[in-house]
Amino acid sequence: MTEKPPITENLKARLYPVVLKQFSMNDFHAVNIRDISKESGISTGTLYKYYSSKEDLLFSIIDEKLRELGSLLRMHIEGLEDIREMIRKLFWVTMNFFDQNPELAVTAFITVPLKSFMASKAYRRETEMDILNDIVEKAKKNGAVISDFESRHFADLYHMITQRQIQNWYMHGMKWKLADTMDQFFDFFWRVVAPLLTPEHGKFISKKETI
Repeated sequence: MTEKPPITENLKARLYPVVLKQFSMNDFHAVNIRDISKESGISTGTLYKYYSSKEDLLFSIIDEKLRELGSLLRMHIEGLEDIREMIRKLFWVTMNFFDQNPELAVTAFITVPLKSFMASKAYRRETEMDILNDIVEKAKKNGAVISDFESRHFADLYHMITQRQIQNWYMHGMKWKLADTMDQFFDFFWRVVAPLLTPEHGKFISKKETI
């Protein structure tokens, strides 16, 4: 298969908002290239020059947008030393990003069939995973999280909480800011992952040592 050329920034500016609007407002299977072409003013021939199908088009956009999120995460946690604040910032930046990109949130977590999404590279969210791995390694080295807390646990919790908050927000008509949900879950999240401090010795221990 011949590799497709990279799309120009000018075409992105015209195309991306239309694609995310179409997929966030309609059933995944009801959206087609012709409708995208008509609304964006970009011919179908031009679209097929850059993308092999509507799935290729959509998941390329989702992947690029999620990489933007990864860049924002790295920028906002750079220089932070306090692990709790670093993880809190991670959640806040993620929620705020989807507040700024609501059609992306709805498309990626509500309207796209999970099986189709899982088949794309966007689903793996590799940039975010690298960041999560780095944070967990630093946290464990500093004794800031329980000793048996692994990167995969963090990834599970991060994605589960993010997706659940988006689904709940969407179900209730998107009436609030996702970033405003932080106080509803973060303190509980931190109590789960943080080690206990024994007052008599002032040292951190794993929670399972107390059972």
